[in-house]
Amino acid sequence: QVQVEESGGGLVQAGGSLRLSCAASGTFFSINAMSWYRQVPGKQRELVATVTSGGTTNYVASVKGRFTISRDSAKNTVYLQMNSLKPEDTAVYFCHVVIAGFDYWGQGTQVTVSS
Repeated sequence: QVQVEESGGGLVQAGGSLRLSCAASGTFFSINAMSWYRQVPGKQRELVATVTSGGTTNYVASVKGRFTISRDSAKNTVYLQMNSLKPEDTAVYFCHVVIAGFDYWGQGTQVTVSS
């Protein structure tokens, strides 16, 4: 069974930075895509950034220029470097992994940005 675990969340002041990590473990040959989502209580889960197996990256407009998604294929790990954080970035961030057409989710890590 595939397991997905995030880490790196925390409390930071506006303008600060955090680096989230997500590692997938289990028995599989390759990962199709890895993404970061975020969710605020009472709101719909939002796709923040994604990176495909081909290396293509995409970002939601609100984080462009501030966040960077990257991957380490050998470690089955994806990162989200979050700079110039704003209070509106506060959310639970979830890692999403697609393997052989199946969806796997991490448990989420809390990011809180104070003003």
